[in-house]
Amino acid sequence: MSKLRIETLDTSSQALVEAAVTLLVNAFAKPDYYGPQRLHDEIQTLTGLFYRQFFVAQKDGKIIGIGGVKGAEWASRTHLLYLSAVAPEHRGQGIGRALLKARLDWIEDNFPAGRILVSSAKAKRFRDLGFTLIPKSGVDGRFLMIRRF
Repeated sequence: MSKLRIETLDTSSQALVEAAVTLLVNAFAKPDYYGPQRLHDEIQTLTGLFYRQFFVAQKDGKIIGIGGVKGAEWASRTHLLYLSAVAPEHRGQGIGRALLKARLDWIEDNFPAGRILVSSAKAKRFRDLGFTLIPKSGVDGRFLMIRRF
């Protein structure tokens, strides 16, 4: 069995993109909102001010987790964590946390200061990494959290 690898998603590889899209489609049971075409378009890397970057967890040559980060178009120096998923059979093994850490490290290595926002039902996971809850932000069991750096 090979070691877990976390790296940026190579969007020039059609096979990797398709594997990532499949993982996300299966993770989000909202085909009208998270359909294959939208996800395919969303995971394409963008650079510059309104960047998008995805990280994947791979084991035995297979993508088993994914997580994205992007620059907010509506607020300067604001970064969003989004579209995070781990294949069901690999949950509870620290893969989500490793993907989260890789994204936080990448943001802080590439930007001198700012804030990171995430919407999550798992507040403790994010509090442990320096995020604070935004008061009165709960919607459908999810809360906005922020980390300044």
